[in-house]
Amino acid sequence: MANPSARKGLNLRWLEIFQRCARNGSLRETAIETGLSTSTVSHHLRSLEDHLGVALFNHTRRPMVLTPKGHVFLRDIEIALRTIRKAKAEASAGDLSEASYLRLGTIEDLESDVIPDLAVHLSQRMPDCDFLYHTATSREIIGMLRDRELDLGIATTPPDRMRDLQDRPLLRDPFVVVLPSDLELSGPDVLKDGFKLPFLQFSSDLIIARQIEAQLRRVGFTLSHKFECGSNQTLMAMVAAGAGWTITTPLLFSRAKRFHPKLRMQPFPGKRFARTLSMIATPDCSRSVLEIVQSRLQSALEAQAIQPLLETAPWLEDQFRLVDGAS
Repeated sequence: MANPSARKGLNLRWLEIFQRCARNGSLRETAIETGLSTSTVSHHLRSLEDHLGVALFNHTRRPMVLTPKGHVFLRDIEIALRTIRKAKAEASAGDLSEASYLRLGTIEDLESDVIPDLAVHLSQRMPDCDFLYHTATSREIIGMLRDRELDLGIATTPPDRMRDLQDRPLLRDPFVVVLPSDLELSGPDVLKDGFKLPFLQFSSDLIIARQIEAQLRRVGFTLSHKFECGSNQTLMAMVAAGAGWTITTPLLFSRAKRFHPKLRMQPFPGKRFARTLSMIATPDCSRSVLEIVQSRLQSALEAQAIQPLLETAPWLEDQFRLVDGAS
């Protein structure tokens, strides 16, 4: 008796499940990503293999391993799936209410105020859309976008060009010095010989840390430190306790409201420099989605971050600001 799967046409869902399983090496992880049961994922894979009449995975290995024919098949469908996704996005671009799925990644810098505002707005504009929100570092978000694990991300723009992704600048976020409020010194004093208060820095694997280190090298300063941390809130807490000083940005400073009475923010001494926060997307992400996300993000940043901080630090005007443009 002929196999029923062989009589059916090639199913797009089979191909998408196969691509995810090839990347994850796990039925369980693919099930979690897609919201399907493990048995359903397994059924889709068996249906695809039955339809093709070849084994795409070595099912005796854990994690799952592609067979030689599986490797060839994966290579051949990657471009096709990307083209199909782009066509689907463009076809539905005019009607956001019909959007069905959006995977959004963001750095934690925005998750307390800006991202909740965006989530509510998108749920109203795209009522039938399933959303997946993921918080990670900028480097991780860009990697997930390149692996097509996310559709859209908000991250610090990396120094290297992103030829395979599209980015739209959102915010210019200049670097500033933050000192304990009771320290009778100014920003330039911290870069002078003999200044003893420790420099507390971001973890060296973060894009923001690399920007700071590069600028300090350019201006010829070598700073010792005894604490390195990936959490801005922890750095602000330590500065507030008088354990050191740090270089951060107004956006990050604004998130540490509970510590503000014990902190003093000052301009970075010497030549100014800044990071840019951008909206970064895969090439097949709908232009309509990009535009609505960009518009809402910028209005939220202006209302919740920029204007409140300019009231107490007017010297940041023209430095801490929205950026217009798309690439």
